[in-house]
Amino acid sequence: MKQVRAATWPDAGGREATLIQRCAARDDDACTELMGEHQRMVVQLAFNLLGDHDEALDLSQEVFLRVFRTIHRFRGQSTLRTWIYRIAVNQARNRRRFWRRRHRGDQVSLDAHVAAHGELGSGAESRPDRLLAQKQLGLQLQHALDHLPFEQRTAIVLREIDGMSYEEIAYSLGVAIGTVKSRLTRARHALRVELQEAKT
Repeated sequence: MKQVRAATWPDAGGREATLIQRCAARDDDACTELMGEHQRMVVQLAFNLLGDHDEALDLSQEVFLRVFRTIHRFRGQSTLRTWIYRIAVNQARNRRRFWRRRHRGDQVSLDAHVAAHGELGSGAESRPDRLLAQKQLGLQLQHALDHLPFEQRTAIVLREIDGMSYEEIAYSLGVAIGTVKSRLTRARHALRVELQEAKT
């Protein structure tokens, strides 16, 4: 089993290390700065994993509460960004388990997403037929993602949407690199099958 290389503290970089130390010392300005730098990516990740904008905003608050409660234990075992991703993934996983217990797993509304965020590819110069095709493809892809098991969906989101390396994904998920590759292979296959079936 290939182990993920543990970064040393200097790998975090001088500015980032200083910011982390200030946050650990409960410096409000530093905490605000850290949150400002990373909140957008946490919200987007949470939305991609949960499919609900309000839930994503709520989860991001939980993530940063946990970040600030535990940042004094951060020792540069990864980049700060990857460490925050790991917390976000764990929080999203916990929330999905809560939904499952409450039988809410299927309540993601694609129509609500389109209403909140607009149609894909909208623009003054877009042709209506192209807009419709883009909207349909986007809905099919979101539908396919919604049907993936959470662990596969997380892997594909981190790799294809957030552009993370296998090593970063492995750390964020707390698994071996081989497990990441296996989940990505299964996720890509499932997405291809789902999109092919949608065409027929």
